[in-house]
Amino acid sequence: MRHDLVIFDNDGVLVDSEPISNRILAQYLTELGHPTTYEESLRDFLGGAVHRVHDVVFARTGRRLPDDFDDGYHTRVIEAFERELEAVNGVTDVLRHLTASGTPYCVASSGTHRRIRAGHRRTGLDRWFDDDRIFSSQDVGRGKPAPDLFLYAAERMGVAPERCVVVEDSPLGVQAALAAGMDVYGFTAMTPADRLTEAGARADRLFHRMAHLPGLLA
Repeated sequence: MRHDLVIFDNDGVLVDSEPISNRILAQYLTELGHPTTYEESLRDFLGGAVHRVHDVVFARTGRRLPDDFDDGYHTRVIEAFERELEAVNGVTDVLRHLTASGTPYCVASSGTHRRIRAGHRRTGLDRWFDDDRIFSSQDVGRGKPAPDLFLYAAERMGVAPERCVVVEDSPLGVQAALAAGMDVYGFTAMTPADRLTEAGARADRLFHRMAHLPGLLA
């Protein structure tokens, strides 16, 4: 089926931010007395909004994170983005292909608008994403795995959910896309394929290199 809208996740799909943000998150949680390794951060938080961090820490420890946790975390992440962040290899060619073929696309991310825009400015992707193509979990209140964000993006773009395909790299994102009634293609450059095909997060297709995506979409 040819889709009428391609919805991209941001972190790990458009920008290579997951190693940076999860390194910082693990360090920050450890500083605050919640020892966390980089691998544990990837396992527990990849693809989730920051409220998930609060929920998981409280469920495990009964302790709340500081009120200024979100601001502190995002400040550290954006400072690191400005030094280190790069676009995912091949993603510019995909966006150029979609534009040339007249295929609508947007981004729907668990990250904040501030974080999305900072990453796009750093990597030059702001050329491809104006404000009308950027949607954040901030817009809906509930992040992935809830379907709200993807449904909101589809509504704003004027496309029925069943005509959308989501490009995701996290189990939480795959769950959200499936719950929204959308097709979902799992990007396995960083996430093991078995995590995107497990029960409740079974992507329709998997691909390892961004250069393969146009062929799947066709």
